[in-house]
Amino acid sequence: MNVPVVVDRTSSGKQHFEVLDGLRGSAAFLIVIFHVFNYSFGFRGPFALVHHAYLAVDFFFALSGFVVAYAYDDRWTRMSVLQFFRIRLIRLHPLVLIGATLGLLGYLFDPFSKAINHTDIAMLLLAYVTSLLLLPSPPVGGRHNESQALNGPAWSLMQEYLGNIAYALILRRLRALTLAMIFGLSGLLLIWTANAKGSLDGGWDYPKIWMAPLRLTVSFVMGLWLYRVHDRIRIPKIGLLLLSIVLIVCFQMPVFPKVGEYSLNGLYDAACVLFLFPLIILGGAHSDAGTGMIRLCKFSGHLSYPLYITHIPFVYVLAGYSWTRHPSLNVKLTLISLLIPFVIFVSWLVLKYYDEPVRSWLSRRYGIKRTTVKVSGQAGEAR
Repeated sequence: MNVPVVVDRTSSGKQHFEVLDGLRGSAAFLIVIFHVFNYSFGFRGPFALVHHAYLAVDFFFALSGFVVAYAYDDRWTRMSVLQFFRIRLIRLHPLVLIGATLGLLGYLFDPFSKAINHTDIAMLLLAYVTSLLLLPSPPVGGRHNESQALNGPAWSLMQEYLGNIAYALILRRLRALTLAMIFGLSGLLLIWTANAKGSLDGGWDYPKIWMAPLRLTVSFVMGLWLYRVHDRIRIPKIGLLLLSIVLIVCFQMPVFPKVGEYSLNGLYDAACVLFLFPLIILGGAHSDAGTGMIRLCKFSGHLSYPLYITHIPFVYVLAGYSWTRHPSLNVKLTLISLLIPFVIFVSWLVLKYYDEPVRSWLSRRYGIKRTTVKVSGQAGEAR
């Protein structure tokens, strides 16, 4: 007997790529693991896990390009640029606001980092306002030159906005060949940068903020191009579980040494972005979630953005405790094991009782419809 499943659709009625949704959730979870363990252990030792998980941001950019092209490429005859910006703001900005607010509250009330979380109230207020607007914030104490001082991961959302603006004004008009040329040329610059800097871990901080638009351009344009050509490429159906394992292995690889003039670590990062991530996205686009995994894909995909944008204030509290109280290894691991499900639960609360209601109200207010349908049996792949 076939069991009815609810299939998410975009505001235009298109079915989601469920496996790609699931992969977005997997990448967001790995970012949380990266932050929790590395901030707690000072990026050193055997518990400094998933060393390359900062590449999840490049993976997000590529997924975003693919999904934006899928959702909007064929809608421009009946949608204005202003309408597109409104849809994307409704989708993205409510969580920017809650992320900035949680970041401010965490900064003010962190009981373990008072010595370093010391900033003039006027400067802190300016940092909060710029965070609400998703603009680069002034530096504040204890935040290591982060361009989004109160909610560090929001730096990539600022780039996401720039990518959406570029898509609406220019990129959507370009042919697949032109997109491929932009991807290729920017990819060469990415290889040079990765080799020169030793990794692609940059763009979130002021000293290397110039890396942010480069990482965005390479991966976002790659995502747009992949959507335009994915139907012409045949690739085996792999599924969420195996593709997630590939991501884990990719992120958990060691930090490679420098050999002569070549940084093996930087070149590894570039190879992941330019070659591995396109294969993972194509594999996910051509895979069916199946009745056994579709609910996990849906839940994981829905939770990915709230989890990504809300977890870091709690990580800073744990890190401050680790730095000031010097707990034993067992205590630290126990706290980590409690924090991970806690931030997942908080992100679920934010999704259900803030993000979804606010987006629903704004969508009704501006006449943007979102539909769901019930289908029997296995959800087919959207094309």
